[in-house]
Amino acid sequence: MRRSIFLAAAAATALSASLITGLSPARADGATGGPGLSGADGWYSQPGMLFVTAHSDSPITRIMAHFYPLDAPDDAPEAGSTEDFTQYSGQDARSGTWRAPVHLADLGDYRVTIDLQDASGATVTGALSPYTLQYRTVVTIPDVTATPSVPDYLHQEVSVSGTVEVADPRHPDAHAPADGIPVAVNTGSGQVTATATADGRFTAAFVPTRPTFQLSASALASSSYPGAIDVLTSPQSLHTTQAPVRFSASTHALNLKQGATGTVTGRAEIQTTSGWQPLPHTAITLYGLDAGGSASLVAGRTTTDGQGSYTLHVSSDNPAPSAELVAGTDYMPFQQVTTEPFSLHVAYTTHIDMSEFLNDDSSLKVSGYVYYEDPRAKWPAKPTVTLQYSKDGKSGWKDATTVPLTIRHNKPQFEETFARTLTAPNTDAYWRARFNGNPDLGTSTTKPVHLYRYATRITGFHASPDPVRKSQPISFGGTLQYKKGTAWKPFVGGSPTLYFKPRGSSTYHYVCDLGTDKHGYLVGMVSAKQDGTWAIALNRQTEDHYLKSARVTDYVDVR
Repeated sequence: MRRSIFLAAAAATALSASLITGLSPARADGATGGPGLSGADGWYSQPGMLFVTAHSDSPITRIMAHFYPLDAPDDAPEAGSTEDFTQYSGQDARSGTWRAPVHLADLGDYRVTIDLQDASGATVTGALSPYTLQYRTVVTIPDVTATPSVPDYLHQEVSVSGTVEVADPRHPDAHAPADGIPVAVNTGSGQVTATATADGRFTAAFVPTRPTFQLSASALASSSYPGAIDVLTSPQSLHTTQAPVRFSASTHALNLKQGATGTVTGRAEIQTTSGWQPLPHTAITLYGLDAGGSASLVAGRTTTDGQGSYTLHVSSDNPAPSAELVAGTDYMPFQQVTTEPFSLHVAYTTHIDMSEFLNDDSSLKVSGYVYYEDPRAKWPAKPTVTLQYSKDGKSGWKDATTVPLTIRHNKPQFEETFARTLTAPNTDAYWRARFNGNPDLGTSTTKPVHLYRYATRITGFHASPDPVRKSQPISFGGTLQYKKGTAWKPFVGGSPTLYFKPRGSSTYHYVCDLGTDKHGYLVGMVSAKQDGTWAIALNRQTEDHYLKSARVTDYVDVR
């Protein structure tokens, strides 16, 4: 049984005095095998008794103890003595422990000297015990009761009760209830206190925090019993009932894009003697498992509400292909831990960029790159990029062509490129490039870019006069137009190109660029030189938003 002393300073003084004296057994002067003293002390389970441990080669026949106040000078008279010793333990009288009642007028701490004599006549006189006698009131709690002895989910609070008794060593057989003394109840993971009533009874309550725990109690220091010694009760090993738990989950697998958050909802219940009922305020945790099946990371955590329901937000920061949902935590006193299998797959983020240009012959030139950042990501076997177009850039996307992505580095943050030139199926549309991901790499798409080139034409083209005299000027009539939507509109500021093919030749030759006025009418003239065909078309420097036009012709006779 553990013992503690309310007056710690007095105990420290007594111990210091005994250490200065030394702990070597005292023997008879000049004797080699005579009596030897190991120590003399009081035992707190038997107040008012002194226990002397000694040995000798011959049976010990006489023991006498003398007591001196601890703070008294060495030559002070003794406060009392006793020699009414009987052997308490040991196989024979040559070695063991003897005990005798102590009767002193005052409580306190005392030095103890011992006189010993054995059957051979050898004696020891005034051997100082290495221990002091703490002649004090002893406070004990003989009985501690826990109710219920096996707490469960419906009966969690444990009531601890007992009686505190006080024994005065001057009257060791007269135990009395301790009125008003504080009591500490050690619950194994904490402490609660109570105060004894007039009959010495006390009651305290607590809720266990572990499924197994040690319960003990001891009195605390009180001005009602100064200097008293308290005795800690023997610990009681108690345990709780851990009830089965079950819970539901709206899904057991999530496939998330990197940076996204998934949601799992459900409800937890606990089985009691009243049946299954909601389990509130319980942790629901998503643990990722390593190759050995042990929890290696937390991918999400929440707590059930008052009705046992929960909403778990799962981050994609910690992908867990092999995982489990866990209801509860280790060492919960009233419920078991239960699990459900789970998997969390993440498609890592990719980044794509594209440069594009629509030529005046309807050819579309595209180039770009794709990369990812996370070192856990891997390229698929044959990655591709799809070029798409839409009328409004919002819906109705159509695939124009699929372009392979050339893998040269195969490392995070290294750009892998693609390029393609194609005939645009629509010359007035929104274009984008889309990386075609896989389960491990997320799809990424460039922002739509509006590319457009309007169709052009020259209407009413004619050369005049016809016929014309040689060296006379020839003027050209007609209108340059472009088509926006379904309407043809004047092309102001355009520069169509004039060509000439002499009679009998099969080749057109460049002559000059004509202009257009504010109505799109052709402006310009040349000198007549010979018979031949004049042709005109918008096919040079059509600017970024116009296509080449078809060539139109007119024959002129020169005389």
